[in-house]
Amino acid sequence: MKQSVNIGYLIFLSVVAALGGFLFGYDTAVISGTIAQVTDLFSLDTIQQGWYVGCALVGSIIGVLFAGIMSDKLGRKITMIISAILFSTSAVGCAICTDFNQLVISRIIGGIGIGVISIVSPLYISEVSVAQYRGRLVSLYQLAVTVGFLGAYLVNYMLLNYSTAHVSEGFGFWGWIFVTEVWRGMLGMEGVPAILFFIIIFFIPESPRWLLVKGNTTKSMAIFNKIYSSSSEALAQINETKTVLEMENKSNWAFLLQPGIMKAVIIGAAIAILGQFMGVNAVLYYGPSIFEQAGLSGGDSLFYQILVGLVNTLTTVLALVIIDKVGRKKLVYYGVSGMIMSLILIGLYFTFGKDMNISSIVLLVFFLSYVFCCAISICAVVFVLLSEMYPTKVRGLAMSIAGFALWIGTYLIGQLTPWMLENLTPAGTFFLFAVMCVPYILIMWKLVPETTGKSLEEIEKFWMKK
Repeated sequence: MKQSVNIGYLIFLSVVAALGGFLFGYDTAVISGTIAQVTDLFSLDTIQQGWYVGCALVGSIIGVLFAGIMSDKLGRKITMIISAILFSTSAVGCAICTDFNQLVISRIIGGIGIGVISIVSPLYISEVSVAQYRGRLVSLYQLAVTVGFLGAYLVNYMLLNYSTAHVSEGFGFWGWIFVTEVWRGMLGMEGVPAILFFIIIFFIPESPRWLLVKGNTTKSMAIFNKIYSSSSEALAQINETKTVLEMENKSNWAFLLQPGIMKAVIIGAAIAILGQFMGVNAVLYYGPSIFEQAGLSGGDSLFYQILVGLVNTLTTVLALVIIDKVGRKKLVYYGVSGMIMSLILIGLYFTFGKDMNISSIVLLVFFLSYVFCCAISICAVVFVLLSEMYPTKVRGLAMSIAGFALWIGTYLIGQLTPWMLENLTPAGTFFLFAVMCVPYILIMWKLVPETTGKSLEEIEKFWMKK
């Protein structure tokens, strides 16, 4: 029987939690518009420049390691509040830092916030959602991430134009932040959504499933009563969750090491890290420089970033609409197949395009096709799957392990992509990304269950049977 739910309330809870995804996306993407200015101001060598770009990723890895433990011990809501404080601190620190070391420390603090929010936001949305809407609601988080990317590109573009137009007025504190050293404004503008996120979190309740884990049935029932239209449905959900929790009579780590649960954790870590080696972040981070190598240097690189970000965002909206109708696995099958074709076409362009005098605009089309296929499949699905695959008792801990794998993959691809482009050539690099799509699609086909339309408790029972 289809459940009757207060969908307006569910959307409100999900949008508040998803705002953390916007901060994730903004913090990750904003650095692209500041590298040249920061390098010139602090006279950075290549190693220092790489450290400036990569230090936030190191922070993310640290954040992921602690996010699951914090969310399981302190609660999902308190952990989101902590992440908002980290983002706010980072924004202010970056805007007013006086030397390069202070800037790096501030970026690391922001990176820790990214790591924490990448676990707890989708986790919270998953736990307050109901089965028939969970895919769409958790996908709001990924949508917020892509909007954060686009927002950072737009802020960078507009502030750069503003500083150029007001260069003669660059005096005083605000002139220092937004004109003479405009990179400070780019990084500091993150403080606005971070403070908004901090305030609005206080208007949402704790996860009702986490409250049940802690034995607080009364508060949990009150929240479920707001989510479901009838107290009988709320009570049924309480009883189902309690029944599953009663099966989990071991300590967290002992329970995590059970064969079926450990299998789920390993599969989650595998799809998290493999997704990075299919070229996702290589395209987002190094796309502009790749365009320039192919002759697309006539336009503003920030404009091309905006174009990629726009396709990414609009496609994520489409994925949000269809994910609960098409299903997680089908989206991956269709999308990854398209990614393989796009990557092969990009590789062929770099192999034969110059000799055949094919317009570099064709390469841009192939890139946008790749971004479309990626955004509608693995980018939309990965956080949904990771937030619903694991048992309630260890969901935060298990997601931290998968998140750790994801951020290790992100860091490695960020470091290896320039080396691969130089030593494997651009064509070889994109052919390699195409090959890496194959094990991903095989794992999804053979090892991952279809979770669309199933309650978290039903998914949990599937793994425990294994």
